[in-house]
Amino acid sequence: MPLSVPALPGLPPELAGPVGVALAKPVRDIPAPHALSGGCLYEPKWDGYRLVVVRDGGSTRLWSKQGRDLTDRFPDVAAAARAQVPAGSVVDGEVVIWADDRLDFGLLQQRMVSSPGRIAAQVAAHPASYVAFDLLAAGGQDLRDWTLARRRAELETLAARWAPPMQLSPATADPALARQWFDDFRPAGVEGLVAKGSRSRYAPGRREWLKVKSWETTEVLAGGVIGSLDRPSQLVAGRYRDGELVVVGRTSPLNPAQSAELAAVLTPAGDEHPWPERIGTGRFGGGRLSVPLTRVRPDVVVEVSADAALQAGVFRHPLRYVRVRSDLVPDDLPPLR
Repeated sequence: MPLSVPALPGLPPELAGPVGVALAKPVRDIPAPHALSGGCLYEPKWDGYRLVVVRDGGSTRLWSKQGRDLTDRFPDVAAAARAQVPAGSVVDGEVVIWADDRLDFGLLQQRMVSSPGRIAAQVAAHPASYVAFDLLAAGGQDLRDWTLARRRAELETLAARWAPPMQLSPATADPALARQWFDDFRPAGVEGLVAKGSRSRYAPGRREWLKVKSWETTEVLAGGVIGSLDRPSQLVAGRYRDGELVVVGRTSPLNPAQSAELAAVLTPAGDEHPWPERIGTGRFGGGRLSVPLTRVRPDVVVEVSADAALQAGVFRHPLRYVRVRSDLVPDDLPPLR
């Protein structure tokens, strides 16, 4: 008589992948403890790629926020999820890569653009980690209508059996501890905090969570501006790497007072300036569209405010102009590594 095998739990069609994810709305300050339903649960904001692990009876797939199947990009995470996450589960989280005690977004991007034949070498050199912060299904049951507090408790039970690279994101309802994370985790590349309501349901596509980024000031060189020399609209920031002036970011639009302050200290660049006459409008000066770049002599130090999102010393998000640092000279700035 043949032995019968219990059926593995399936998943509701909308959770079989790709999976719609809940989103966060940016705010300027850490939300108060009772700003959201049931009180805030605070979590670190990881500098990685949003990734939903879908584990059914026959496969383990990794889905991006945009609905792209990234299983082949992160085979190390897929293998760990296959071994440690029960069938019938859907886990929401972030994939990150650590390098030199800091999150390295550039190594994640290498995974995204590399040929399939190079992925194994990248996995061996720079393995990825998966940081889980929500549980959307367990045992084939859709948990999205559960409160966050209940989903979190279920996720903690599941994660108690995990080993790296599967990890549980820390969370706290204590605003003092959240503030400590906000301040202390920044050097490791953690971007800030996400606050979620403990009584909230999981709402795909809706920005019911709140995110606040950690900012701190740093110094850059004025290497160029968007707009004219007498009325710059944005600063294009530079730093030296191996003796070469490289673009490290640009500011958000300057207000009239900032524009006037900067214009008063800038001088035109000579022919030796290494930057082109046009710069892309995308991140890192790339993108299909470009605008004229007014190059200036890189002898003015400017203080800017930046978040923790760095890639090889380049700021991935717009900088905030603070002031001209007339007390500093270019040699006071350490070179990029």
